Amino acid sequence: MSLSYLLRRLGGAIPLLLGISVILFAIIHLAPGGPLDMYLENPSVSPEAIEQMRTAYGLDQPVPVQYFLWLKSMLAGDWGYSIRTGKPVLSEILNRLGPTLQLSGLALGFAFIVAMPLGVISATRRGSKLDTGLTLFSFAGISTPVFWMALLFQLLFSVQLGWLPSAGYQSVGDGSLVDRLRHLVMPATVLSFAIIASWSRYIRSGMVDVLNQDYIRTAYAKGRTEIGVVVLHALRNAMIPAVTVIAVDFATIISGAVITETVFAWPGIGRLFMEAMDGRDYPILMGLMMLGSFGIVLANVIADVTYAALDPRIRYG
Repeated sequence: MSLSYLLRRLGGAIPLLLGISVILFAIIHLAPGGPLDMYLENPSVSPEAIEQMRTAYGLDQPVPVQYFLWLKSMLAGDWGYSIRTGKPVLSEILNRLGPTLQLSGLALGFAFIVAMPLGVISATRRGSKLDTGLTLFSFAGISTPVFWMALLFQLLFSVQLGWLPSAGYQSVGDGSLVDRLRHLVMPATVLSFAIIASWSRYIRSGMVDVLNQDYIRTAYAKGRTEIGVVVLHALRNAMIPAVTVIAVDFATIISGAVITETVFAWPGIGRLFMEAMDGRDYPILMGLMMLGSFGIVLANVIADVTYAALDPRIRYG
């Protein structure tokens, strides 16, 4: 992959992100209610105080003016201030980013480690009872709602067995690594469950297609072992379509983390998003959604780079 192509892809993401920001800003402001509604229902807050808050946050300006003021500040590194807490948006997000990276990172790593062998085994044993069982597992994982799975895990492993804490980031008075890992096990497993089911199916599909190619039959004819053919010849090419799915599933991981973090009271950006939604905290919502949009665009660029690494025939001008 040439550097010029990579720069063009990154440059093309700029107007895309600008377009996304316009749409998101419009949707947020078209939604019923507003960030100051809670104060309107409070008789102890005077109309003058509410008007001062409206002016301070720029809510008295027309929506297009609000957007350009927000965009100017965002490009300058000033993401605004939270309407609920009054703290800088960037500070609020960074404080919650660590727990989310821990949760999503562990879920992604676990999903990849489990999904790859499941997909390969299912493809090499297609039509067998094992393949049928793995297919049923995948369909169950894809069709099971995340919140239901989370509640089921809490009921089984916390209430019935008492093995793991039901929610939270750490126990009160305890911040050890072991304690945090115990709190992390259930939400990471729940978040990775649907990902494993989806990725294993795509890896299986890619493997089945590759195993029917002529060069695979030639490798077998030369006396290569099944493990050698699968690992050295088939798996690398079969991963190309799976890379696309993994990049696209980045959005699914983010949306799944919102539900998972809410159910397990995990103090990450997913839970922050729900808190901002409840309070109509426009600056926090825009910051989080733009951060997610940038992550999805970046994941697709990384997928393009990975294509060229997996298949030398792919060249970008």
